[in-house]
Amino acid sequence: MQGKNVKKAAPVFSGVPHLIHGGDYNPDQWLDRPDILEEDNRLMKLAGVNSASVGIFAWMALEPSEGVYHFEWLDKTLDRLYENGISVILATPSGARPAWMDRNHPEVLRVNADRIKNLHGFRHNHCFTSPYYRNKVREMNTLLAEQYGNHPAVKMWHISNEYGGECHCELCQEAFRAWLRKKYHNDINELNAQWWTSFWSHTFTSFDEIESPAPQGEMHLHALKLDWKRFVSDQHIDFMRNEIEPLKRLAPNIPVTTNTMGTYPGIDLWKLAPYIDRIAWDSYPSWHNDYQPFWEQGAETAFLHDVNRALKPDMPYMLMENTPSLVNHKAFNKLKRPGVNKLSGIQAIAHGSDTVQYFQWRKSRGSAEKFHGAVVDHVGHENTRVFREVADLGALLSRLDGVVGTHTYPEVAIIYDWENRWAIDDLQGWIMERKHYEKTCQNHYKSFWKRGVSVNVISMDCDFTPYKVVVAPMLYMLKPTVARHLREFVEKGGVLVTTYGTGYVNENDLCWLGGFPGDGLMDVTGIWAEEIDSFFPTDRNAVVFGENSDGLAGTYTAFDMAEIIHAREGCEVLATYAEDFYKGMPAVTKNRFGEGVCYHIAARTENALMDALYDSIIAQHDIEMALGGEFPLGVTVQQRYGDGETYYFVMNFNDEPKQLALPGGIYYDYVSEKEVAGVLRLEQYGVAVLIRK
Repeated sequence: MQGKNVKKAAPVFSGVPHLIHGGDYNPDQWLDRPDILEEDNRLMKLAGVNSASVGIFAWMALEPSEGVYHFEWLDKTLDRLYENGISVILATPSGARPAWMDRNHPEVLRVNADRIKNLHGFRHNHCFTSPYYRNKVREMNTLLAEQYGNHPAVKMWHISNEYGGECHCELCQEAFRAWLRKKYHNDINELNAQWWTSFWSHTFTSFDEIESPAPQGEMHLHALKLDWKRFVSDQHIDFMRNEIEPLKRLAPNIPVTTNTMGTYPGIDLWKLAPYIDRIAWDSYPSWHNDYQPFWEQGAETAFLHDVNRALKPDMPYMLMENTPSLVNHKAFNKLKRPGVNKLSGIQAIAHGSDTVQYFQWRKSRGSAEKFHGAVVDHVGHENTRVFREVADLGALLSRLDGVVGTHTYPEVAIIYDWENRWAIDDLQGWIMERKHYEKTCQNHYKSFWKRGVSVNVISMDCDFTPYKVVVAPMLYMLKPTVARHLREFVEKGGVLVTTYGTGYVNENDLCWLGGFPGDGLMDVTGIWAEEIDSFFPTDRNAVVFGENSDGLAGTYTAFDMAEIIHAREGCEVLATYAEDFYKGMPAVTKNRFGEGVCYHIAARTENALMDALYDSIIAQHDIEMALGGEFPLGVTVQQRYGDGETYYFVMNFNDEPKQLALPGGIYYDYVSEKEVAGVLRLEQYGVAVLIRK
């Protein structure tokens, strides 16, 4: 693989050529216990911690009353951590405000969609348009940059915390109208045309008549709701840029990041990513749940890692938060079983992270997160299972300096797009309660995960040219530029896989006329989608492969949705429906277009069909599979490359031991610190990090 000889990226922290191991540290909660703060120094060394994220919700400790600042405790904290070899990610405190601010300046409080203003409380309960709050945040961040921009401990700025939510106050209404005026060139007739407001006689005569969606107001203009989602995302990003400006101006050499939440639907990460230096995200899977095999949760978590890696593919991302044991915010807060902390940490590294960080270092004594997992429990010492497991992972990470800055080189991309999700979530039709866009994307992803095939999860606006295969599940929204780029991708030799629901509407949720998929994609896919059938939960159909050029065979169950399609001239029918009035009609097709090929899967089926199809595509198009790709179910391998080396991360997402055959040669395993050849045995939830000798 050519990536083996690529130059490594720079470390996450300048001058720190190690994988980062640490987490959220809240000394402001323990200022009356200097003995505990001193003990943290000793325990961090034992745990192999080399980083601490400080000040994330510390506004009250920094400014106990308006205009009165107390930075002495933070001075001492940064000095103490630096003296103990701990690098600091210093946060801005805008994620939660002190009560004095809400009392004195109630305009900062959010207004909900029902137009009721919130009281003091929560997190991110702020109006992201409020001039006062924006100015106050800039003032605080300016002081932090002036005070700590040259502190040797500070290696990165952590901007706020988990941005999210909406505000519907009058300030935000006016900002939304200004956003619409800009988008629609101050032409209300253009807006009415794109929103199709003639429906129900909802035509606007002025931008001033427009309000955000409300449960007691407008909820059926889908384009209005879609544009509101875009505005909310943009306004969050604009607020973040306001936070970043003084930090970059006064401390330009310190990189900035913010911690995102996987595929949280409120902010389009592809729009946010250009404004931060490193991608960082918080991972909280439901490990050990009772509704899916453990390996499926592992694959779905891998999908989220690959979303984040793809946002800045030329550099490692950061796992900013995960829990070493359990969380406190799910219906069932299950403990991570022994070994899973190491497995989940190495999974992040395998997919391109150069950090494993926790929420939290020490459990809060009171309030909402006092029973959320932490490295240090209320008992206060190192003699706990969780602490030992964290220290064990820390020791392993310390042996992996060679991994720092290495890359992945996926040949496959799956399109998961925020705007497409917004449109599908709001769609009235099909199957209302089980549209499952994200789940569908993950199910396609699992076929590649099982074979150790690296995948980038990208938006519809990304460049497709680096990939051999692009999978576009349920690409309901088809922008004209996207249709053109997909067409060019296939024409020049790419493999495209589309599914039911492709190309029904444009970027403003107007249906394409002339048949689906629209905007010229019909000749690429080779099909016309005439109807789509929604199933009741007990309904089933079957998809049957006949004789075909790919050698695919078998019968597979179809459920939820079945698209009734017609194959155009030259399009090969690989499989047909077995039942109902559309029995014998195409269900899976293959269409050659230019130098490439497009497959269309017209029904939602069991994953086994995707496994068979993607195995065929992998073989036909020489897609690289790590260590040969033949693994027991629930075992997967990911690769990272750099400076002539290839690192293989082997992970067992099963609650029983598994083994796999290693291709010829001798490997060194950084986990066992031994050489291995022939057969690699993995314990329950076991991992290996291999390099070929």
